[in-house]
Amino acid sequence: MVLIYSRLQPSAQTMKLRSQNYQGNVNKQGKVPKSLIKKEENLPVGPILLGVFLFVVVGSALFQILNVASSGQEI
Repeated sequence: MVLIYSRLQPSAQTMKLRSQNYQGNVNKQGKVPKSLIKKEENLPVGPILLGVFLFVVVGSALFQILNVASSGQEI
């Protein structure tokens, strides 16, 4: 049982290297050069897709209003 447990535990040298690597990354946090930051200039939704969406939403609302008004029912 001792052999299995010792294989699962990393060595002291490995833990020291991991700790140093972590500390180095913590100290570098937030210091990203401007060239690595990607500027997203394109729109997330295209103007054509936005127009179709508005057409469907506004059109269905108008159709519902006209349908209720012509049938004489209350909303």
